Amino acid sequence: MTLLEAIILGIVQGAGEFLPISSSGHLIAVPWLLGYEEHSLAFDVALHLGTLVAVAGALLGDWIKMIGSAFSGFRATGNPFASEGGQRLGFLAVASIPGGVFGLLLNDLAEDAFRSALLVALTMSVMGLVLWLADSRSSTERTLENWTLRDALIMGFAQAAALVPGVSRSGATISAARFLGYERNAAARLSFLMALPVTLGAVILKVPGMLAGGVDTTLVVGILTAAVVGLLSIKVLFAWVRTRSYLPFVIYRFAFSALIVGVWLTR
Repeated sequence: MTLLEAIILGIVQGAGEFLPISSSGHLIAVPWLLGYEEHSLAFDVALHLGTLVAVAGALLGDWIKMIGSAFSGFRATGNPFASEGGQRLGFLAVASIPGGVFGLLLNDLAEDAFRSALLVALTMSVMGLVLWLADSRSSTERTLENWTLRDALIMGFAQAAALVPGVSRSGATISAARFLGYERNAAARLSFLMALPVTLGAVILKVPGMLAGGVDTTLVVGILTAAVVGLLSIKVLFAWVRTRSYLPFVIYRFAFSALIVGVWLTR
């Protein structure tokens, strides 16, 4: 892999992980479109180290507040989940379970059968429709304070669906949140909060084995690029959804699907 390819894949991971357009789908389709040699799923997961740093840094204040609240609740009552912040931490833990379980069960499929450009085209289109319906038909304005255990489980299963490339982890969780009536900013924030535990789990599971063979410059550049672009993507999405809908991302998903199918037909 060349340095330019690593930078391009880092940009793809950083933007696709947080914008609802699917980083995993793009990491399969973009090299296929550009004629790059196929890279391993382990490299894709290693790029998640960059987006892990991005989401941890962007929402550091949220995590400090939740952990501090849980600690205060534990000191006062002996129950870390007695406080609102502690309860939210518990919900985040529950929301991470479906993704972790299905990730282990479907690991072999993720390595082989799921890595298809045509599958990406299909799932990009289907989830584009889902995102559009969720965003355009949500009529209530629930906030972070309204998050429940039931909602966390529903969003957790939506997050697990993103194991199929093209679905998009952020797209699935944002869509679920919008269907549940959360306003756009809250939907994005919940999605990003949920990203940290599941991404951390994937990094812990996959990256040490990959790094055991040594770290080369392309991998480091890819990870750093993913971190910088990921942080910018989070800021862009938060700024966008304050006053606008998710429609541009829906249009992009359909356009990207059409591009994949068009190239596949010509080849």
